[in-house]
Amino acid sequence: QVQLVESGGGLVQAGGSLRLACTASGRTFSMYFVGWFRQAPGKEREFVARASLTGISTTYADSVKGRFTISRDNAKNTVYLQMNSLKPEDTAVYYCAAVFGKRSAAARDYDYWGQGTQVTVSS
Repeated sequence: QVQLVESGGGLVQAGGSLRLACTASGRTFSMYFVGWFRQAPGKEREFVARASLTGISTTYADSVKGRFTISRDNAKNTVYLQMNSLKPEDTAVYYCAAVFGKRSAAARDYDYWGQGTQVTVSS
């Protein structure tokens, strides 16, 4: 079992930055692929970014590519999402997720989820 807790959300003006953190407890975090997803009101949950076991390999949604960076610190059991040049359309609840043994950008493949953190970008 893996427990995930996100932090770092908030209200920011367009063009600003935020860094989200997701801290894991439970089993060995370094054995899990991790991802960030987001869900805006009235919309389905969508993929944002994912990282490999070491964090060397990363993948991003086209909508955030060049603006967001996912990273992980396995010694701290933490995965980060650095968000720069934020836009109003980035407003959503952001979730981190973890999965064992599977490299995926599909939310349905992830076994463990955090409670989410709200990010609001004002225009």
